[in-house]
Amino acid sequence: MADEEIKEKAATEKKAAGAPAAAAGAAGAPAPAPRRKKVRRNVPEGVAHVHATFNNTIVTITDQQGTVIAWSSAGSVGFKGSRKGTPFAAQMAAEACARKCSEVGMRAVVVHVKGPGGGRESAVRALQAAGLGVISIKDVTPIPHNGCRPPKRRRV
Repeated sequence: MADEEIKEKAATEKKAAGAPAAAAGAAGAPAPAPRRKKVRRNVPEGVAHVHATFNNTIVTITDQQGTVIAWSSAGSVGFKGSRKGTPFAAQMAAEACARKCSEVGMRAVVVHVKGPGGGRESAVRALQAAGLGVISIKDVTPIPHNGCRPPKRRRV
């Protein structure tokens, strides 16, 4: 009698295990996850982070919590090589980023500028020209407080 119960239990487990595999398809691939609809958010105010290096300028616009809404860089706009570090390339990147943000309904930004690059001021001006109101501009360039030990003196 115990053998019959074990066989019955094994048969029911086999059926239960076979059911999802049959529903997934003959290849045994997992079932595709249901598609989620993209949520349209309305963000009236955000933070624009401008990272200006000597070689490139990256503009990222986030909401107040730090979730990225749109980003652009001089490289993604189409500039290559040393032209990525120019103020004009930074202006184009900021304009492209501001266009993406206007779709979400953003009207005003607080600007955080980081780095020594040439695109610092031109990126901020481009954000204003694109229709985003600049509430404040803050320099968040990291400054070492007697940080790393410098490399030893070069002997030639």
